[in-house]
Amino acid sequence: MNTLRAKIALLLVTTIVTVVVCITVATMYVFRAPDEEVVDLLARQLILMQRLAINDPLGKELSAVPENGSTDDKRTAMFRDLTARLGTPLDIVITRKEGLEARRFQTASVRVESRGWLIVDLDPPPDIELVWWLLFITIGVGGVGVLAANRMIRPLVMLESAVEMVNPDGVLPELPERGPAEVRATARALNLLSARLKRAMESRMRLIAGAGHDFRTPLTRMSLRAEFIENEEERELWFSDIKELDHIADSAIELVRGEITEASSEIICMEDLVQSVTTELRHQKFEIEIHSTAKASVQGNRVALMRALRNLLINAATHGKRGTVSVVGGKTARITICDEGPGIPADLMDQVFEPFFRADPARAQNIPGAGLGLSISRDIIRKAGGDIKISNKLGGGLLQVVELPTV
Repeated sequence: MNTLRAKIALLLVTTIVTVVVCITVATMYVFRAPDEEVVDLLARQLILMQRLAINDPLGKELSAVPENGSTDDKRTAMFRDLTARLGTPLDIVITRKEGLEARRFQTASVRVESRGWLIVDLDPPPDIELVWWLLFITIGVGGVGVLAANRMIRPLVMLESAVEMVNPDGVLPELPERGPAEVRATARALNLLSARLKRAMESRMRLIAGAGHDFRTPLTRMSLRAEFIENEEERELWFSDIKELDHIADSAIELVRGEITEASSEIICMEDLVQSVTTELRHQKFEIEIHSTAKASVQGNRVALMRALRNLLINAATHGKRGTVSVVGGKTARITICDEGPGIPADLMDQVFEPFFRADPARAQNIPGAGLGLSISRDIIRKAGGDIKISNKLGGGLLQVVELPTV
């Protein structure tokens, strides 16, 4: 009952049934005959039936005794008095059947001279008929309400489905613009929104790529000028800063390349991939150790996943001094990377995946990097259908957990 469809259906059913009940009750109240007229008509019918029974020589419908049940003394006296006033006094006994039937039927037993009793079932009270009438109305209106709710909620269902179909690039697949007017309007609005978002993302990527490319020319000039600096120590500082700026430009171009490149996909053994990346980084003098591995295969682009793991392991080895990695198989391939560094302040944890993020805003630490490694790695992992979570480890250090669906 927490869904909007169920709430709309319940509202429609309740409203329509309430209106029907009010109209039915009002109609019964306005058009019903007075009680005196109903009783008078029943009394005349009983007199007529008693005369017909007297003239029936066989008397097949007669009973030797009155109908069983509890006697309604009040109605018995009323019918006897009424038939007497009509000129044909009858010996009448009004009874109610015991048990469940007691609230449904009344029976009139009329003496037919000395031959026996005529048993007549009086009409059931109108409240039972009203209950069945309302039950029928409720069932019918319930079906109509469910159909109406489904139609009314269709644009919202399309909106929910569209949100679920958004891929890691933030692009929404084009929706078919067909169906009722409101559904077509919703699909058209979502398609326009998707197109605008795609243009905005492409414009942003072009801006980053252009800035990274345009960095190269002034960096080249700065390198040439730094060659003529006579002070060797100052010259080395210039070259260090130029190298870091060049690394930032390369990272920006790499980020854009990863966004726009449609890479091929294959089945990858994560155990072999982790061992390959770890061996490569060890040759580059990074302190990385494999804690444990297990067989786990995933679907993705090998080069891209190697780049993502390389960035995460380099972060652990540089910012965390020393890193360890383990692989666990199952429904997902879980790659856990731990380090022994200071971790990340809790108030900055929500910003770790933002481009150019550095835990040290002043960049006081002498560690190269552009702050794009985590952002690039998360984009690659999400494109492969997985996700990454980062948290501070108990006792110090950072914990990076990557989960990818296995095949």
